[in-house]
Amino acid sequence: MGWVRRYDMAEASERATGLEVATSAVKRGDLVVLPTDTVYGLGTDAFDPEAVASLLEAKGRGRDLPVPVLVGTIQTLDGIATGLSDVARALVEGFWPGGLTLVARVQPSLQWDLGETGGTVAVRMPLHPVAIELLKSTGPMAVSSANRSGQRPATTVDEAVDQLGESVSVYLDGGPSGAPVPSTIVDVTLEVPRVLRVGDVTVEALREVAGNLEVAQ
Repeated sequence: MGWVRRYDMAEASERATGLEVATSAVKRGDLVVLPTDTVYGLGTDAFDPEAVASLLEAKGRGRDLPVPVLVGTIQTLDGIATGLSDVARALVEGFWPGGLTLVARVQPSLQWDLGETGGTVAVRMPLHPVAIELLKSTGPMAVSSANRSGQRPATTVDEAVDQLGESVSVYLDGGPSGAPVPSTIVDVTLEVPRVLRVGDVTVEALREVAGNLEVAQ
């Protein structure tokens, strides 16, 4: 393995430098690995189609599995999604930042290419201080789990380096991630929201906020 740039987010000086270097990398279309509240993420500028294509190539993943988007503030959601219902906003209020991904209709004016999305975007605000700080600097990022397709998602930076190597410009080391539980995914483009994947947020918790929900079988 050749030389890779990695920064320890537990060290104040390295954290500041790492976030600055990672921000610059994202803005020039490079790939970065960042800690999130689930597993480590592989991310890049959501608005750079070539960068997103590089992300898919690094993972060995096709365009038929479009890349989700992470945001650093709740307000950013209205810049990338449209037609959000009161229930969708209640879910955001109840579970962001956290382990809930919403599939919403994308703003039609956006010039991006996340894969075959069918006019939707999967968007989440992660509950992790390093991720939020980076996202506030970069704006929305296309982020997938930091692993080669078909392999186990990385729960440490070392695991991410082993799988992704020099395809990644910067690695931000936030220590071991929590339990490798994926986010819960809810499609809010439908009249009755549908849970597409049960993960970190339970269906019972969702129903306390949203009321009626369908659960995909």
